[in-house]
This record gives sequence, structure tokens and C-alpha cells, in this order.
Amino acid sequence: MQLGYLELKLSWELFQKAPETLSQPERQRLDEVAARQKIIEQRILSSSEAGNVIIPATTIATRLEEIRKRYQNDDEYTQDMERIGLQESQLEQSVERDLRVEAVLEKVAASVPAVSAIDAEIYYRLHPEAFDRPEARRLRHILLTFEHNKAKAKALVLLDSLRSTLISVEKFAQAALRHSQCPTALEGGQLGVIKRQQLYAELEPAAFNLELGEISEVLESPIGLHILRCDEIFPSGMLPFDEVQDKIVEHLMEKRRREAQRDWIKSVV
Repeated sequence: MQLGYLELKLSWELFQKAPETLSQPERQRLDEVAARQKIIEQRILSSSEAGNVIIPATTIATRLEEIRKRYQNDDEYTQDMERIGLQESQLEQSVERDLRVEAVLEKVAASVPAVSAIDAEIYYRLHPEAFDRPEARRLRHILLTFEHNKAKAKALVLLDSLRSTLISVEKFAQAALRHSQCPTALEGGQLGVIKRQQLYAELEPAAFNLELGEISEVLESPIGLHILRCDEIFPSGMLPFDEVQDKIVEHLMEKRRREAQRDWIKSVV
């Protein structure tokens, strides 16, 4: 019974597929993982830490509903249960067992000491490459497309005339909404924060030479003619510690939890 549920669970966890849709290599991998995990779970549930773990009925019901939602309809779900040989009562027992394993591992991880701000800053100083921010610009653009040289010439004249009148970001946004033939027109021409190699090669040099608030010359890319506006400049360099402290603490805490669980599992297996 348990191996049937493990088959169902691992099929979705490993491959995001129903078991019957797996290829032969995927099926072989699933069988190997399931056999190993069954042994580990048996040892976990035989430990003293599992002795007083109780799973609320509402938690079990929620997990069962999550399983059903993986299927397009009830018929598909029922067919899979029948193929695996799982009845509703057996599935519920297996889900409860699965949740008990998770609860035991959570109990083990709960004893891990908290990550301090000092721990986080030490990690920050020892791994500067992880917090190196490449140069980026917050850009807007107005795009005009063309199908022939006459339309191109007309677009060129319009964009060139707009350049001298779009002094403020508000005026640029209004002009983008009125003239731009890009979906970003609805957002005032906003392209968002752009890093190098995210623009067409024809646009990038000009984009990264713009000063704050400056508008580019008319530029041509494979999709048409553009003018670009620089709304904000993000210079390259390390992200400030204050900006990344919370993420570092979260990362280190999760690492400590995983290590504590892994070490504990090794002690009982």
C-alpha cells in the first residue's frame, strides 16, 4: 500500500507527471527513489521522536485535496487510484503517514539555533561574488514599426521631433501611450530594469551610455525604430548588506535545517 502511494507522490515531485505517463528511464528512477525512501520513512517512524506526533484531520484533508487537484478531473484521479491499487481509506492512511514523517523532520529542525545578524554578515563578507550587482538601467521606450522605406522615413521624422519635446517622464509616458506600437505603451513605455545583454545589440550601447533622464537618438533594431529614456541608473557593485540580510538569514537557516535533518536521518537509518 505504502509503495503505491510513494509511487504517486514521487511521480509528481520528481517529474510533475502522473505515474502512468512516465518514460522507462523515469519509471526506473522513481522505483529506485521509492524503495530507498520507504526504508528511510520506516526508520523515522520507528524513532522516539515520532512517538507523540499526531496529525490533525484537517491537515490530512487538505493534503488529500491537493492530490486531487493535480488531476484534470475526477475520472482521471479515480483511474490512477485503481491502477496503483489504492482505495480512499488506504490513501488517507498513507497521507497521514507521510505527514507524520514531515512532522518528525520538522521537530528535528526546530532545535536548530537561529541565524544571527553576525552569522549573516560573515557569510556576506566571505561570498562577495554572490552579491555582486551588474550595471542596470530602468528604461522606457517608444517603438514605431514600418513595412517599407516610406513608412520608415515617416517614423524617423516623428520620433526625432518627439525627442525634443519629451522633457519629463510624464510627457514621455503620454507620448508612448499615444504613439508607441509596443505593448509597453499601456505602461508608459516602461521596459523595467534592464541588465546588459537583455536588449537588442543595436540598442544596448546607447542605452547604457544614457545619463539620468536623457533620451537617446533614434535607434533601429530588428523590430523597428526606437527612442529610449533612462529613468534610473543602478551602478555595478556589491549590494548593500542591509538589502540582503534577510535573504541571507533565510538561506542559512534553511541550510542548517536541512543539515540537521540529514544528520539525524543518518543516525537512525
